[in-house]
Amino acid sequence: MAKLNDIQLLRTNFLRGPSVWTYRPVLEVWLDLGELEDYPSNKIPGLNERLTSWLPDLIEHTCGVGERGGFIQRLEGGTWMGHVLEHVIIELLNLAGLPAEFGQTREISQRGVYRMVFRCPEEAVARVALEYGHKLLMAAINDEPFDLKPAIHAIKTAINDRYLGPSTGCIVDAAAERRIPHIRLNDGNLVQLGYGAAQRRIWTAESDQTSAIAEGIAQDKDFTKRLLAACGVPVPEGQVVANADEAWEVAQEIGTPVTVKPSDGNHARGVTLELHDEADIKAAFALAEPEGSEVIVERFIDGVEHRILVVGGKVVAATKGETVSVYGNGTATLGELVDVLNQDPRRGPEQEYPLDWINLEAGAVKLELKRQNVTAGSVIPKGQAVLLQRNGNMAIDCTDEVHPDVAYYAALAAKIVGLDIAGMDMILKDVSQPMQGQGAILEVNAGPGLLMHLKPTNGAPRPVGMAIADHLFPRSEEDNDAGRIPIVGVVGTRENAFVARLVGWLLQLSGKRTGVASSEGMFLANRQTQKTDTANWAGAHRLLTNRLAEAAVIQTTSRSILEEGLAYDRCLIGVVTDMDGYETLTDHDVHEAGQMRRVIRTQIDVVLSHGAGVLNADLPEVAELAELCDGEVILYTLDADNAAVAAHRQAQENGRAVLVKGHNVVLATGAQERVLGTLDTLALPGGRRPDTPALLAAIATAWALDISPDLIGAGIKTFEYSTAAGATA
Repeated sequence: MAKLNDIQLLRTNFLRGPSVWTYRPVLEVWLDLGELEDYPSNKIPGLNERLTSWLPDLIEHTCGVGERGGFIQRLEGGTWMGHVLEHVIIELLNLAGLPAEFGQTREISQRGVYRMVFRCPEEAVARVALEYGHKLLMAAINDEPFDLKPAIHAIKTAINDRYLGPSTGCIVDAAAERRIPHIRLNDGNLVQLGYGAAQRRIWTAESDQTSAIAEGIAQDKDFTKRLLAACGVPVPEGQVVANADEAWEVAQEIGTPVTVKPSDGNHARGVTLELHDEADIKAAFALAEPEGSEVIVERFIDGVEHRILVVGGKVVAATKGETVSVYGNGTATLGELVDVLNQDPRRGPEQEYPLDWINLEAGAVKLELKRQNVTAGSVIPKGQAVLLQRNGNMAIDCTDEVHPDVAYYAALAAKIVGLDIAGMDMILKDVSQPMQGQGAILEVNAGPGLLMHLKPTNGAPRPVGMAIADHLFPRSEEDNDAGRIPIVGVVGTRENAFVARLVGWLLQLSGKRTGVASSEGMFLANRQTQKTDTANWAGAHRLLTNRLAEAAVIQTTSRSILEEGLAYDRCLIGVVTDMDGYETLTDHDVHEAGQMRRVIRTQIDVVLSHGAGVLNADLPEVAELAELCDGEVILYTLDADNAAVAAHRQAQENGRAVLVKGHNVVLATGAQERVLGTLDTLALPGGRRPDTPALLAAIATAWALDISPDLIGAGIKTFEYSTAAGATA
């Protein structure tokens, strides 16, 4: 069979939030199959066999069939290459360790052109997966060789470069479980949990409640010990030393064995334990000096190292350590024995591994080997143990064994230092016994690593991420609103900037510092902070990261939904004024008014169950969106006899609507009606009459926000509205 031309990737859009496809981020790719439109999978000899030999787990893809092997059935029956590419990419992500389940492929009106999407939280990772998925599929189509390992490695590298570390990730995952939204603020591990004024920020296992002073104290290990000792917390005797000679002098004063360590190091780097001899102590000083600003010599305390995690004044997890040794077989060198040890799947260089590789060239390891008079090339006699590492392996869970007295001292130490999240390094003979007389606190660590508690080498993983999420967002009866501020999303084309700004003004009058992102600029607490169009993802994102915003009103457009997705995961109120504008969206394969429903419904799909959708009942296509709303529906209309409104009021005892009856604006709840005012009295300052449908939309939205009718009426009359640059709402 002649070689077939490549699938052309026409364009890609990374949709960061809820979109026409799904609630979560996806990469949307426009594909031109070209001549491959005439070659479904069952018409290319050997294609299916090559794909399944490279990617055997494709059999697990249920596809539209809904059962294991479903996608294989589609391959054998004949499916088009856009659909095949979707599944190839999903499987590559799975093989790289990133579970991926969602994907869709849809043909557009132009023959041979498809829109294909797949879910991936990080754009850079999605693009690498697309690149290699495309290469693999074309190699399979044209019966060319393909090396899977470099492809998986490239995707894994992108994941490691872009994804949150395990400590940050577990907190974000726990917040997501509680439906608390998050926003990544940089390329590292700085993450915002929640929106606006309700947000908290984390950076690994530190939070915005972690005091910089407390962190500074924790970094100074000598000062921390003195502070703890002054409060009655058991700590080992010790002293800061300036040089190797002084280290030996102090060791003689306090008595050997001693521990030598940096005063402000971390991850056990530069720490050497149980030293007796002058030469070893001086050598240990040389190891510790580069790892911190000062070196401490302290009395060695016999026992087992433990890490106790304290969150919000409570012990939530504990692990204990073990020394690392290898045992000779009489034939292998020490280096060969360590190579075997490093093959343990729990060991690795990245953060995802609970145990580090053993490096025989590391200073502390070399010192241990020197003390035992062995080298990497030594053949170790059968049964003889060689100690490689005395510390840094605290990965055996012992949370359920912690004695209340040990927990008390751990929590007390965190409070003395001032840390809301702290990792206590403790030496204990037995963690299940009272602390006094059998142990001491060695260090108090800010920003402690959580991996040892998430992936212990022995014992049960602990929900430390949830403990931190619960600390930052204490549970309450209104847990659904944790981390959330009232968000109003407005979509359509008819006077929507006016609607957004009037709603923002009314929210401001109700006592909430309100931000508005609109096509007329951005406003916060009545002050215009940006004059350019902010009815887009970037504008909404800036508003939601602003810690001053206690409420947000966000105008968006159909184009923004199609090209970027919404900037928020859910909203309290979703407003749809119309479905106009399909004529401007032909580049998105929108060619008729009926296709707008799929786009505009996105705004209603994200309404919270305790929120409301505000819909223009004078447009049947808008009113019909009511069936998609998880929350309450409030309709508005210029026609008091509107059939949809009448049915809505009859079907629900408390069905609400805003309507014009005669010359009055009426708030209707079921059969009950209340006159808010006349169209003449509900005018802007100077008697200016706003567009009536826009006025009704704003009134219905304010009513949905539980703003009192009296305040709504008064607020409209005081709303100084101008579209001129620099105007304030």
